[in-house]
Amino acid sequence: MKKTTLKCVVRYDGTNFSGWQRQPGERTVQGELERAFSRLANADITIQGSGRTDAGVHALAQVFSCRWPGVVPIRLAHATSRMLSPEIHVLSVEEVDSEFNARFGAYWKRYVYTFDFNRFPDPLSARYAWHVPYRIDLGVLESSLQLFLGTHDFSGFQSAGSQMKNTVRTIYVAQLSEGGLCRTIDSSGLYRIEFTGNGFLYKMVRNMCGTLIEVARGRFMPSFIEDALALGGPFRGYCAPPQGLALTEVHYNAYENLKPEAIALIHNIPFPAKNE
Repeated sequence: MKKTTLKCVVRYDGTNFSGWQRQPGERTVQGELERAFSRLANADITIQGSGRTDAGVHALAQVFSCRWPGVVPIRLAHATSRMLSPEIHVLSVEEVDSEFNARFGAYWKRYVYTFDFNRFPDPLSARYAWHVPYRIDLGVLESSLQLFLGTHDFSGFQSAGSQMKNTVRTIYVAQLSEGGLCRTIDSSGLYRIEFTGNGFLYKMVRNMCGTLIEVARGRFMPSFIEDALALGGPFRGYCAPPQGLALTEVHYNAYENLKPEAIALIHNIPFPAKNE
């Protein structure tokens, strides 16, 4: 039977999942999608995600690929979303070249992390933001954020448990903005950090965000970040909790949707090979 390679984009609330990756006895995003696809195909379907999000981490546009046996249903995305609603929504399904692989074909990704700097946490944003109960110097936070730009060995911001041998990554955008990724019409005190890069190590974004807060509250000096980048692992900072993090974009074209400042940075840095 002829098989068709599919590229799929999915959005999910990670609160009640044990992460993306399929795990025995655990409810995961990959596991739920594979069950739904297998039921609709009447055959076992295995999917490959662009990367693994941890338990509690969300996605606006995770990408996965799979091989579909026979004719692809026209309303596959709709049918899958109906089965998995409201926590998982398949945004799109498209037929692609047989060589396409969601994990190894990605050129760059964008993550967004949301902080709640209010005195008390907002009940309506608590699932999607880290309530930080400290006085934060936003100027220090923003200036320290720029230390991550460029190509570095990020082993000093990788959590234990990874088998990754190549720990060099390039960050094209590291930007602080007002407003959370998910917010109400009257929300205030929410801020978000966007990281765009050619790849990210295990818990790298959460480790960078947690360490930035330690610097911005005065517990660490900004030089702590510089030392971690220069000296490598193990990670010695603070890991931010998962609920503030969301994977927002994955792209398979080197310059697709990149901001002008990121493209300018690329021109000053040799464009790297694809990374996980």
